[in-house]
Amino acid sequence: MATPIANRTAKLTIEGGPDGETETIELPLYAGTEGPDVIDIGKLTAQGFFTYDPGFVSTAACESSITFIDGDAGILLHRGYPIEQLAEQSTYLELCYLLLNGELPSAQNLDEFVKTITRHTMVHDQLRNFFNGFRADAHPMAIMCGVVGALSAFYHDSLDIDDPSHRLITAHRLIAKMPTLAAMSHKFSQGQPFMYPRNDLDYASNFLYMMFGSPCEDYEVNPVLARAMDRIFLLHADHEQNASTSTVRLAGSTGANPFACIAAGIAALWGPAHGGANEAVLNMLSEIGSFKNIDKYIAKAKDKDDPFRLMGFGHRVYKNYDPRAKVMQQTCKEVFEELGVEDDPMLKMAQRLEKIALEDEYFVEKRLYPNVDFYSGIILKAMGIPVDMFTVVFATGRTPGWIAQWNEMVSSSYKIGRPRQLYNGPSARDYVAIDQR
Repeated sequence: MATPIANRTAKLTIEGGPDGETETIELPLYAGTEGPDVIDIGKLTAQGFFTYDPGFVSTAACESSITFIDGDAGILLHRGYPIEQLAEQSTYLELCYLLLNGELPSAQNLDEFVKTITRHTMVHDQLRNFFNGFRADAHPMAIMCGVVGALSAFYHDSLDIDDPSHRLITAHRLIAKMPTLAAMSHKFSQGQPFMYPRNDLDYASNFLYMMFGSPCEDYEVNPVLARAMDRIFLLHADHEQNASTSTVRLAGSTGANPFACIAAGIAALWGPAHGGANEAVLNMLSEIGSFKNIDKYIAKAKDKDDPFRLMGFGHRVYKNYDPRAKVMQQTCKEVFEELGVEDDPMLKMAQRLEKIALEDEYFVEKRLYPNVDFYSGIILKAMGIPVDMFTVVFATGRTPGWIAQWNEMVSSSYKIGRPRQLYNGPSARDYVAIDQR
């Protein structure tokens, strides 16, 4: 638990009480290892006050030692390690281990962890029947919400959230099975047979194999694309207390089982303002339509009275260049070079928009830099992943972050989430009989 900063408090002065008096309330301050100091307002309720903070933009709802973001400086740290170093030198599964355990693994620990995840990639065979309950044209995210939540019906042998060993096996199962379920949701929508995972493939290669493989012929996974996929998973693994992570924590605060909590996170991620941003980038490029239309749409983006907005630029948290976007930019170049699609019209439009955003005074002044979603959508499309699978890929990558955040909460002292409100409805009034209305 955080301890108050010695000899330092905040004072809230409330003037104009019922009798004209002035009331002063002292509030303790806490300091984290990084980031701004935090004012503890937990005792305000006893004083008869709440705070009003729509969107919780100024509220720390928890303590966490997992991820730190400095949006002004463009910094993202996982357990203290910069995302740029992790993306360059690590792998997705090593990052999963780091998020879950707090430290980087030894070679032996990593080998054991990878083997454990690999051995858990299969799903219960009766889940195949579960898929048949969906319409053939069901959105893959709708399927994922249902199937992940239903895992608690198949793996109910480890649902004691107070048992660390149960939490560990559930973490392994979720990380291992998410790409299998994601690929199954895609295959189902295509009317194609499910592909079983292969224990001789790494995590990202296995996902691509299950996505694009067929029982009719051998499918060789391109190592450049596999590395790009691994990096996409890695860059989305955790991002502090965003909407879906906060949803996972809030659901977990009720004591709900972890499969239900992750399903809640998937539902929150499905929102276009959260996980659908990379899909919105492609929709924007489709709306622009042609390279020759870019200047017209740039003018529309600058017009505050025009509803058109450039998608994939700027970020709720980052007021500097999104550090993940720098890595994704390089990955984008590697993928397009490997696939030989440098002349793709959509890519050319994206490159032109990127150049404008980095050089045009309007965008530079407003810090509307390309973000991770701008590049990830273009990469996924180039790799042949359907647009309706983009958020599913995001959910797969985000799973270890959700689990780490959930586990951090339930393994400590926590309270059930209960936000308050600023009520502005009618005051108390008497019921009126229907014949008198």
